[in-house]
Amino acid sequence: MTNGAGVELGIEAARRMANLDLVDIQPGLTDTEFVTIERRFGFEFADDHRAFLAAGLPVWTPGHDDHPAKASWGWPNWRQLGSTTLQEQVDWPFATALDDIQHGEWPPGWSNRPHDLVRRMAKAKRLLADVPRMIPVYAHRYLPAGRGSFGHPVLSIHRLTDSIVYGHDLAHYIDQEFREPKATVAFWRDYV
Repeated sequence: MTNGAGVELGIEAARRMANLDLVDIQPGLTDTEFVTIERRFGFEFADDHRAFLAAGLPVWTPGHDDHPAKASWGWPNWRQLGSTTLQEQVDWPFATALDDIQHGEWPPGWSNRPHDLVRRMAKAKRLLADVPRMIPVYAHRYLPAGRGSFGHPVLSIHRLTDSIVYGHDLAHYIDQEFREPKATVAFWRDYV
């Protein structure tokens, strides 16, 4: 069962995306497709993310979705479960965390950092198993997994130490990422 407020938030985000008319939107994911995706990747979508994708599946659009770090990343195509691009996008948060840890980074909330690389990586993998899964929304933008949850900030995750909030929830994120800001200050708005 999903949370009504989470569903409303996801539908509002989908409405905002559709109104922008910037991306191709296919029919939304079905309950059967959600079950298949969640089994394949071992997570459950948050309620707002699920409602967003059920309302319509945004698909990669050449040009707008070209991403400097991963040109083939854009909207994850959840209907192409065998895609290496989708797998890379799903794996990115933990893969980049492990890479940064291998190169000396150590999360402050974790106890002592082992000096030995093999032990450090084994401990990191064990501790990361308890970290919430992050699910791709678009490019390097992620929401946490979790049926029954909603309203989390959308995070931009480039590296472990290069993660920022990109929207205080999914609907706000759509505005932040895709809506062109309009300057309102006289004189200066003509130059923005």
